[in-house]
Formats: sequence, structure tokens, C-alpha cells
Amino acid sequence: MRLALHLAAKGMFITSPNPRVGCVIVRGGEVIGEGFTQPAGQAHAEVQALRDAAARGKEVRGATAYVTLEPCSHYGRTPPCADALIAAGLARVVAAISDPNPLVAGQGMAKLQAAGIETTCGVLEQEAREMNIGFLSRMQRGRPWVRMKSAASLDGKTALHNGKSQWITSSEARQDGHWWRARACAILTGSGTVNQDDPQMTVRGIDTPRQPRRIVVDSKLHINPDARILEGGGTWIVTAQPNPEKEALLRERDAEIILLPNAHGKVDLPALMQELGRRQINELHVEAGSRLNGALIADGCVDELLLYLAPSLLGDAMEMFDLPRLDSLEGRRDLTFHEVRQIGPDLRILARFL
Repeated sequence: MRLALHLAAKGMFITSPNPRVGCVIVRGGEVIGEGFTQPAGQAHAEVQALRDAAARGKEVRGATAYVTLEPCSHYGRTPPCADALIAAGLARVVAAISDPNPLVAGQGMAKLQAAGIETTCGVLEQEAREMNIGFLSRMQRGRPWVRMKSAASLDGKTALHNGKSQWITSSEARQDGHWWRARACAILTGSGTVNQDDPQMTVRGIDTPRQPRRIVVDSKLHINPDARILEGGGTWIVTAQPNPEKEALLRERDAEIILLPNAHGKVDLPALMQELGRRQINELHVEAGSRLNGALIADGCVDELLLYLAPSLLGDAMEMFDLPRLDSLEGRRDLTFHEVRQIGPDLRILARFL
């Protein structure tokens, strides 16, 4: 199963909106087939492993398949993987986790059992869940897993008051941050960040076959129509106030306008998360300013923080999060440290909200 998880990781940047799945076929203690899920519409991990076994000239009848997610049992863009395993004559299928997709949800394993195949589920379950944390979130909650990234000094400052921030953290930390961008389905920022820094919000320096979707939260459509984040088209602009003239300019840049107002004339952020779930966004990567960061946290839209802390102090400077002042510690938002690692000279903290 660890080998299957290693294979699943090879699909880290390509399988969306499908889950990242790896499959290993074993017979007599020998690995005879390996595979991982290809881009949407192409072969899933189980089919890839069966093809690999055939290419090696190996007989799979009576073998065991180790797969990181329950084999699918429905027709989507491809036929059911459970049917392929049954037709191949496997004797046993071991899955790391069941598939929460309502179209599967145990039916894959049930189909295998009905065909006389021995099944086991729950091997290296936690590791498999981490591999597909966004897919599981979308299937179970109807919204993506939201990861908020920020780079700051040790005293939590992201930029000087004059806006200068290049570079607080090291090149190693920045490179690592691009890896996290690459695994996301979409990158979200605010119009303030776009107009001040004119970022591209693309993955650079990482070998990836696709760029994540770019999303800008812009309540009053203040975005500059010449902003670099619009280059290449396909950017989603989420606003709260219609502006036909500005919308026309943005559509000329092949941007899509999404109107989601709340009662206060701002973008309805929880509704946006549900909309992104409907649009099959599994993992959302946030790189924004303190105000949007704070609003997302305050509205309960953030699942984890990805923080890079440099061994330096900036003093009176810009903060990571603009959150309301508390009068009691009972109002604090608690997190748990999921992972702490040194990246170059900096510290990377992955902390999850409780």
C-alpha cells in the first residue's frame, strides 16, 4: 500500500477533479503491475496497473490489488474500475479508504464481494486521506479544502508599511510554496493584492502540466483590466456589485464574472466556497492580503494555514491576518500543528483549525 501511495503521488498535479489514486498488483509476493490515475477522461489507477501487468507478460488471475481508494462502480468518463478487476479475475482487493462519492460509497467493494473477490478496507487510511484531502472535502462537505499560505517574519509581519516584502523568506521557501500552488485546483487572492503587487499567481519552477485556476475576490470590481493575473484568460472574478461597463472589459480578457453578494455588499465567502465545490475545485490555495485573510478565517472558510516564518523581526509592519480585537481568550480560534519543518533557513508550519 505504501508503494500504491507513492504511485498516487505521481498524479499530484494532473488528476483534478478526480482523486489521486495508485494501484499495485501483487502475485506470489511479486509486484506484477503498477499504475496511477491519469488526467480526467483517461485511465484510472486500476486499469493502468492491469495494462502494466499485461505489458510485462504477467498473469493477474488470482492476484491481489492494493489500491489507495475504493474502486469506482459507476460509469463516468471511463467504465467502472470494479468491473475491470472482476473481469481480470483478481482474488483479493485491498483499499486504503472507501470512496465518499455518493455514486460509489461502498458500492465498489460490494460489487467486488458479490463477484467472489475478497476485500479489505482501511490499510494506511490516514495517509490515503491526506493524499486526497480536497476530494474528500468536496464529496463530504460540498466545498474545497482551503489552505491559506502566508510568508512572514518571526513576529508575524508580511511586509513593511510601504508595501515592500521582497523577499522576507528564502528562495527555498518560495520554491516550496510553488509546489503547494501546483497541487491546488485553484489559487485565490483579492483585488487589493492584485492592484498593489500585480502578481501572476502562476506556478513557476515546478514541473507541472497544468496551471491552477486563478480567482480574484473583488467586491466592487476595482481590478485593473490590464492586471497580469488575467493573462492567458480563464480567471474567475467574484464580485458583489454589478458593473456592466467594467465587466465587459474583463470579459474581453476572457475572465468570468461571478456575482455572489452578501447582505453587507461584500462577497459572500461561504457561498463562494459552495460554488467552488459545485465547480469541482478540490483544493483551494489562498494567497491574499490581511483583510481578505481575516474575512475568510472569520467566516469559517479556512481549513489550514501554510505559514513560512523567516528568522527575522520587522517590528511595526503589516500583519498576516486582519482579525477583530478580542476582549477574552475564549474568543480565540484554536489550531493544531499538523506539521512543522525547516525549509532552508525558514520554518514551515502547517496548522489546522479545530
